[in-house]
Formats: sequence, C-alpha cells, structure tokens
Amino acid sequence: MSQADSFIDEVNEAVRRDKLFLMLKKYGWIAILIVVLIVGGAAWNEYRKASARAEAEALGDNVLAAMDSEAPAARASALETVAADGDAEAVVALLQAAGELGAENPKAAADLLRPLATDTSVPQVYSDLAAFKMVLLGEAAFGAQEREQVLNRLAQPGAPYRNLALEQRALDLAAAGQTEDAVAAAQSLLEEPGLTQDLLQRIAQLIVALGGDPDTGNG
Repeated sequence: MSQADSFIDEVNEAVRRDKLFLMLKKYGWIAILIVVLIVGGAAWNEYRKASARAEAEALGDNVLAAMDSEAPAARASALETVAADGDAEAVVALLQAAGELGAENPKAAADLLRPLATDTSVPQVYSDLAAFKMVLLGEAAFGAQEREQVLNRLAQPGAPYRNLALEQRALDLAAAGQTEDAVAAAQSLLEEPGLTQDLLQRIAQLIVALGGDPDTGNG
C-alpha cells in the first residue's frame, strides 16, 4: 500500500470517527433515555410489587388481630376498624357479618351483607356469597318475594352457588306444603353436575322425608 493510500485510509477513518461522535452527541441521549426507562420501569414494577405485598401483609395482620377476640361481637366491632378496598373490603364485610351472626344479631349481619350482595363491582363469587348468606338468614334479611328473586338469581346456570340455591328452593317448597313440587325440585337437583357428597346426602334425605324415592332422580 502506498503512503497516499495509507493517508487516505487514515483520513477516512478519522471522518468515520467524527461522524460517529457527532451522531452520539446528537442522538445518544435517546439511547440513554431508553436505558433509563427500561431500568426505571423495572424498578417501578418491583416497587409496586413490594408495596402491594406490604399492604396485603399489613391487611392480613390487621384482620388476624381483629379476629383474635373470642367474643363474636368484639370481632365484628374490631373488623369495623380494618381499612380495606376492592376484593379485600368484600372479605372483611363477610367476616363482619359472620361476627354479627355469631353474636346472635342477624339483622345487623343482613345490613352488612346487603350492600355487598348487590355490588356489581366485586367478583360474583363474593356478591353471590353475600346474597346466599342473606337467604340463610331468613326473615331477618328479606321477605318471601325478595327471597324468591334472590334465589332465582343465585340459581342461574353457571352461578357459583347454583346447587345450594336449588336446595333452598326445594326446602322452601317443602315448607310451603307443596310436597310434590319439592320432591320434583329435589330429584331434579340430583341431576346437577358438581354436587358434593354432603349435598347429595341432604337432598336424598329430604326426598325420603317427603315420601319420594331419591333413586328416581338418578335415572
């Protein structure tokens, strides 16, 4: 290679370095910003996870402390001071209602359950559980017409407590003296999927008590 060619190569290399430097000077901040955003985003996600975990642990500690009281009324009162939102608020409300019921105060339990039972912003499993607990409270929760409406809602196909609602419907028919309808409802319930062993046993006993044959419901 001649000295002229070598000189030209050196000049070209210098020009490339200068161009690269100028590009880094002009656009390098973009690359730095991207790195900062990636690192900062990861750090923020970790911070949020840690904060959520700390909040959940604090809520759990507060709930356990409130549940430490032996007297149901004291537990319900202590749970009133537990601050929660979202799904956690629904769980705390259910625990409060259980405390009031344990203190033999079904009206107060129903008052706690009613807002949750009609709250469409919480998962259905919580609102339906509150509604079903109100069904179990009987007249302390609502009258016969509203009870029937709630049972119809809970007995919808795919609803989480459908089978239990169907059981209550059969019991209501039996209590009203509609024996044949009660037996038919109970036998129909035996055909439902997902029945627990306890529920199967209760339904079979109900059918027998009403003078029916539980085997008829199984085909």
